[in-house]
Amino acid sequence: MKIIKRITKTLSANDTGETGANQAGILIPKQPGILSYFPELDGSVKNPRISLYFFEEDGVTKWPFEFIYYNGKFFGGTRNEYRLTWMTQYLRAKNAKAGDRLEMLLDDDGRRHIHLKRLHEVAEDGGGVLKLRGGWKVIDLG
Repeated sequence: MKIIKRITKTLSANDTGETGANQAGILIPKQPGILSYFPELDGSVKNPRISLYFFEEDGVTKWPFEFIYYNGKFFGGTRNEYRLTWMTQYLRAKNAKAGDRLEMLLDDDGRRHIHLKRLHEVAEDGGGVLKLRGGWKVIDLG
């Protein structure tokens, strides 16, 4: 197995649910390098989506996520954004916190992989708020 694409996202408190907000998944920027990791969606239909499976490091455990293009702006609404949803169960199982880094990899067989890398110890007493901006990166593998 050869990894052909890798993107990372430093998680915000909003991504992990620490703010108590009820958002519809992690926002995916419209940057071509990041969007190219995901399958192309048909923007001619309202809110196109695709189910994607992401495998953990053990190669067996997999998580179903939904990649959605909320394009209601072009159908009389206001939204025009990509999101990766159905992640709450995964993030809770991993006890993800703001500042942790989510790595998403694509191998040459088309399998997607996910890893959570702890970069910060987060105080359990809620003593501070870590503010992050964006946090997405594309890692050039070729």
